[in-house]
Amino acid sequence: MTAPSGAEPAARALTGAELAGAPSGAGPVIAPSGRPGLARRLLRHPLAVGALLYLAAVVVLAIFAPVFAPYGPQEADLTRVLATPTADHWLGTDSLGRDIASRLMFGARPALTGVLVTVLVAAVIAIPIGLSAALSGGADRIVSPLVDLLMSIPAIVVLLMVLATFDQELLAAMAALGVLTAPGLVRVVRAAALTVAGEPYVAAARVYGFGRLAIALRHVLPRITGPVLVNLSLVAATALLTETGLNFLGLGVHLPEASWGGMVADASAAMNQQNWMLVPTGAVVAGTVIALVLLGDGVRDAAAEGWARPAARARPPRAAAAGPERDRRPDNAAPADDPPILLRVDGLAVAVPGPGGRPAPVIDDVSFDLRAGETLGIVGESGCGKTMTGRAVLGLLPDGTHVTGGSIRIDGADATAMGRRERAGLRGSTIAFVSQEPMAALDPLFTVGGHIAEAVRVHTGAGRAPARRRAVELLGQVRLPDPERVAKMYPHQLSGGMAQRVAIALALAGGPRLLIADEPTTALDVTVQAEILRLLRTLQRETGMAILLISHDWGAVGELCERTLVMYAGQVVESGPTATIVTAPRHPYSEGLLAANPQLGTPGVPLHVMPGGVPAPGEWPPGCHFAARCPYMTDECTAHPIAVAGTDDHRSRCLRAQPAHVIEAKP
Repeated sequence: MTAPSGAEPAARALTGAELAGAPSGAGPVIAPSGRPGLARRLLRHPLAVGALLYLAAVVVLAIFAPVFAPYGPQEADLTRVLATPTADHWLGTDSLGRDIASRLMFGARPALTGVLVTVLVAAVIAIPIGLSAALSGGADRIVSPLVDLLMSIPAIVVLLMVLATFDQELLAAMAALGVLTAPGLVRVVRAAALTVAGEPYVAAARVYGFGRLAIALRHVLPRITGPVLVNLSLVAATALLTETGLNFLGLGVHLPEASWGGMVADASAAMNQQNWMLVPTGAVVAGTVIALVLLGDGVRDAAAEGWARPAARARPPRAAAAGPERDRRPDNAAPADDPPILLRVDGLAVAVPGPGGRPAPVIDDVSFDLRAGETLGIVGESGCGKTMTGRAVLGLLPDGTHVTGGSIRIDGADATAMGRRERAGLRGSTIAFVSQEPMAALDPLFTVGGHIAEAVRVHTGAGRAPARRRAVELLGQVRLPDPERVAKMYPHQLSGGMAQRVAIALALAGGPRLLIADEPTTALDVTVQAEILRLLRTLQRETGMAILLISHDWGAVGELCERTLVMYAGQVVESGPTATIVTAPRHPYSEGLLAANPQLGTPGVPLHVMPGGVPAPGEWPPGCHFAARCPYMTDECTAHPIAVAGTDDHRSRCLRAQPAHVIEAKP
């Protein structure tokens, strides 16, 4: 659009920084830092490496005990009873002349099997339930009291009952132990997942259309692997000690089969005759417990290092290839006449919980249409309801906030009447969202290409390889130089401009028809702001999508939007063509916003600042919401609600815009 004369300074302030060719707003290209894998990071922890080697040796000796053991587990040498270590018996013999080293190898089998069963049962129960409790308030109300109840059950009594029921079957007892330890692990998983679930990039994943299962497995679970692994290592250590104790009491492995607990019992019975038997058996049990705990700590630290690494050094970007301006409209790309209405908001009202539990309105009677391929701006101060309107369209209102009136029709379908699953299906594929903080939408665990490829797979069902190729194409579409290299970067390696372009590429992954951009340039410098606005305009021409731009900046709105809504205290106070509102505003609030805009000011002339502030929800006056700050206010303004008046093209919620009303400004 062509900006009116009154908006030309703002437009020039933005477009004067634009450069032809490659986008300067992309910022410096950061060299990928080649993040090492988990195994390589684990090698940096000597204690964990030592524990891993020890456990690997125990597992190998247990599996291949018939190969490595010099004697059978029941093979007795009655001439060498209670012998100390010799060349024939490396660790000596027991009270029946059986080789201790061989019995330790065979005894490791039931011990490790019991530990594995306990850990698997606890993990299979606790991780899904803990994640569900963290991501769903309804599930949490059921899970938390149930966990408290189960943790009060005495474990030893249950284990004895299981052993009595299943004829002293050790695996049944260890499975029961896994069930009994799962509630404590549920608490750990829930607490860790609650912290991650509150991260902005998890909310962004919901906006991009990812389901709860995908969010839980892809974005929440990898971030909580550290505390989960540490607690699983403690569960494993507890299981080993429990298994050893049960065998010590003769309630597990039946004699004369080898078990670590049974060997400890034999050693304790022969202590008056020889003390050595307890040393190798006790050392193996204690060493395995310590190794399990040390390995859990090491894996936790190595996993945390995978997403908490410092940024790599920047290197100069490649020179941009010379060529014509990339966002020039092709001759055949002219918009069709009278495109269909893509989004219709009619009389929308939204309320939040207020004092005493009573609903307090935050949006009141908001109505507008947005046609396919059109750009609509929403401007106003903070607290006027701009972002809440966008969230209502997305179906992502905060907890306790709900639509109390009106309708939102998306492509003809009433979105307010849709179920949660159907509404979620619109996000990412029909409606996409870009926020003012793109870094908050990016999970630090994944590369840029991984983020976008995941969104492509969710919305198109493509395989991994096609999704990766599409991710690179989208990075090229948002004018990032060398998209192949950018796809391999992690969020901490991106500049602000690059991150915003990545967020836009992520929003485009599902081929949306409507893009809601909430302050997409606020956190960027002036040059990068111009590049992002230029990119949005280019993408709109290339894809034909509609854009709903939420902004404080009249310059951004004048640069990008054909029509504008001015919102104040939850209401649309003026709507019409952007050029018309800038040059001839009909509402005093629009006049005040334009007069306070530095880009529209005159050098040497002080800017006009409106007195007061936006009233809080629940404190709106019965008449005109702007009355307390309006220089034209009369008693009639506060007597009753003000209706919208004017032509279909330019309307205003003000008595001055209605016929037979001429109100002079107060001195």
